[in-house]
Amino acid sequence: MMAMSLDGFVARSDHRLDWLDKQPTKDEDHGFTAFQDSVDVIVMGSGSYRTVRGFGAWPYTKPVVVLSRSMTADDIPNDLREKVEVSGKTPTELMMSFDARGFSRVYVDGGAIICSFLKAGLIEDMRITLIPILIGEGIRIFGETQGDVDLELVSVSSFPSGLVDLDYRLKIR
Repeated sequence: MMAMSLDGFVARSDHRLDWLDKQPTKDEDHGFTAFQDSVDVIVMGSGSYRTVRGFGAWPYTKPVVVLSRSMTADDIPNDLREKVEVSGKTPTELMMSFDARGFSRVYVDGGAIICSFLKAGLIEDMRITLIPILIGEGIRIFGETQGDVDLELVSVSSFPSGLVDLDYRLKIR
């Protein structure tokens, strides 16, 4: 589940998400709680982790793994140490460790992390929420891919605020 501006960005160049606050969606249920309930663990990069930390209250109820080469466990505040861990593993190594821990459904968050999981062939489906705003420049949802990534549209949900959820399944070649 990733939010994206209509022009294809997940964040401003400085990682700010202030443009998300401009959307009047408070009375809409976009299924975030149900989605969180459907996953076993959340994986994100250090940039996404720092952005989420800036929101105030920690929004996740599931375990979170931050993939980072620069962060350590000491970078996680005491109040989150039972909820967040840092890993330097590759996506494939991480998924093997999740199997051993009984985690089967993984929510991968953050453009660079999603791309690394795509390149490793570890993404089966994705939900992209289009936000009706153009921000002009920023961090793209997907970086360079190793060739085409074919997707099958599974469902579309639209909301009065103009948000649109697009659910895709990766086509197996």
